[in-house]
Amino acid sequence: MGRLKILLVDDHAVVRSELRRLLEMNNSMDVVAEADSGEIAYQLYGEMNPDIVIMDISMPGMGGIESAKRILQRYSHAKIIIFSMHEAVSFASQALKTGVKGFVTKNGMAEDLLHAVLDVSKGKTFLSAGIAQKIALQTLIGDDDPMHQLSTREFEVFRLLAEGRRVEEVADMLKISQKTVANYYTIIKQKLGVSSPVEMVRLAMKHGLIIDN
Repeated sequence: MGRLKILLVDDHAVVRSELRRLLEMNNSMDVVAEADSGEIAYQLYGEMNPDIVIMDISMPGMGGIESAKRILQRYSHAKIIIFSMHEAVSFASQALKTGVKGFVTKNGMAEDLLHAVLDVSKGKTFLSAGIAQKIALQTLIGDDDPMHQLSTREFEVFRLLAEGRRVEEVADMLKISQKTVANYYTIIKQKLGVSSPVEMVRLAMKHGLIIDN
């Protein structure tokens, strides 16, 4: 077995440097490329064909979930781990819906990420303990999270609009037309039962989708 080739995707150079140091302390892992955006990650995946992608969710431009979705649409064998400060179940659920194989929180144990890389490389799925517990609890008591009604694309549009992005910004980031974003906005409001941008922001905050970086 050769060393696992890893692509790191995070818009903070300091975070990537720390992750590289952590991963390469393990003799079975080798960081072969780094990207600071989802767009570059998509391009590098095709060039480097890494065994594992470790990707943040919140980045300028295309977010981690959208980037993961596009990579998996083209390279169905891709093994992607989301490594994020977001601990909301909605993020993990949407990521898993795209085909992502791991979701690790940044404030968890460092060993979690190493375990995730090894497990995902063997075809398993890995979730941080806190996230796994939240998903299990939600399943047990019944699913009352309205975010689960949204498709992956609708979720990304919702998140970006709730963060205060303008329609034209969202269209540019997701490479879709402004009319399409407006159509998604209408569908999202209907599905979530909200009628104004303020209600949308409140709902996003309630479900932990907006946090301070």
